Amino acid sequence: MENELELKSLIQSILKEMVGEIKEEKPAEVKIEIEESCCETEYEEGCIDDITDTDLKKQLLVPEPFDREGYLKMKEKTPARIGVWRAGPRYKTITSLRFRADHAAAQDAVFSDVSEEFVKNHGLIPTQTVCSSKDEYLTRPDLGRQFSPDAVQAMRETLGKPKVLLVVGDGLSSAAIEANMVDTLSAIKQGLKLYGIDADKVLFVKYCRVPAMDVIGETTEADVVCLLVGERPGLVTAESMSAYIAYKPTVDMPEARRTVVSNIHKGGTSPVEAGAHIAEAIKTMIDKKASGIELKSLG
Repeated sequence: MENELELKSLIQSILKEMVGEIKEEKPAEVKIEIEESCCETEYEEGCIDDITDTDLKKQLLVPEPFDREGYLKMKEKTPARIGVWRAGPRYKTITSLRFRADHAAAQDAVFSDVSEEFVKNHGLIPTQTVCSSKDEYLTRPDLGRQFSPDAVQAMRETLGKPKVLLVVGDGLSSAAIEANMVDTLSAIKQGLKLYGIDADKVLFVKYCRVPAMDVIGETTEADVVCLLVGERPGLVTAESMSAYIAYKPTVDMPEARRTVVSNIHKGGTSPVEAGAHIAEAIKTMIDKKASGIELKSLG
């Protein structure tokens, strides 16, 4: 009991030092508040607001800059960490904490899985590549492109031969799928319906690499396969999703045959806007019987 009290006292003193350091370093334009009851703990000081809620493009930590408006204009054009200033020879505390928080979010996105409840609640048809675990998926990219004979047979029986097949793959960011899939799929389906194209069945692939869509294309003989997949997360966002679309994809086909819509997230291309663009691209592929570089060459 005595050791537990000493540990709580030590943690409390560390929190006080961190809060005091942040208060001393922050410029007037950075708002950091301490709330009394923002989480359920026994600490009298409460806890710090979530620093990841701050928009880096609007956060200027340089004290008394020569051209503040010019600085902010430059920051609006890039998510790069500029205008962060320093405390002696090191980064300021808030800059270091934000870096660690964003890095942790990226790691979580890679190592976590899209939940089975999410797949079930949105009516996705589940399947899996031959990868047996997340570790194997990360260390053996080739296995993320292959399916077992049973999985291939199940896809053939369940999906039939659709004109357009929509596929969702977890990829390297489960967070990207959970954040963007619903709105993107809804916009794609709505756009396709306007063209008289139905794409009601949606396949979900666990441990998915992009070329998995080629096997799916050969299996189902779909005219167009569109894969929504979580992209490798970075420090700017852990929720970026991309769409890879191909006309009659085949195994070992050139990458140039894929049409890509990337950076689908709240800070990039919005899911609804991306979905509308993808639906139009699919219709164009069907009309011109081509995708990727071949489609561009046809004008």
